[in-house]
Amino acid sequence: MKQFSALLMVLSLATFIGSSVNAVAAEPDKAEQVIYRLGSQTPYKGSEKFFTGNVRIDPWYPVGNGMRSVGASVTFEPGARSNWHTHPVGQALIVTSGVGLTQEWGKPIQEIRPGDVIVCPVGVKHWHGAAPNSSMTHISIAEDKDGTCVEWLEKVTDDQYNGK
Repeated sequence: MKQFSALLMVLSLATFIGSSVNAVAAEPDKAEQVIYRLGSQTPYKGSEKFFTGNVRIDPWYPVGNGMRSVGASVTFEPGARSNWHTHPVGQALIVTSGVGLTQEWGKPIQEIRPGDVIVCPVGVKHWHGAAPNSSMTHISIAEDKDGTCVEWLEKVTDDQYNGK
């Protein structure tokens, strides 16, 4: 029950974050909220340059809206995963469905499940994706620094993904 309550709180917060984007109003000194309705942003396929397997990215709000954060729901089909990468300001992942895997460079692979929150510190090399027999969806929140929120590195090999 605690895990369900935590997930409900996280999803409520995510909805608040995704819905509370500041925008410039008709009056120059007045900002107003903008509501981006679920499904109003166009999903896209994760690039083969940065992902292995089928990955769908559903942005919550447009980039370049005056906020420094980037937020999206990312769905990995079974076996799909990100490349190794780092974040200049860190990243938070909130698993919403399925079973996934994540690994920090030089450490063992860890299983992640709905309700788990993963905080990837600044500059820590890691990857994340779906388990071999399950899809996995997570919410990703990262902050932009100097025009980027991620530094993409090499692909995760099949041996690395399989823990060899």
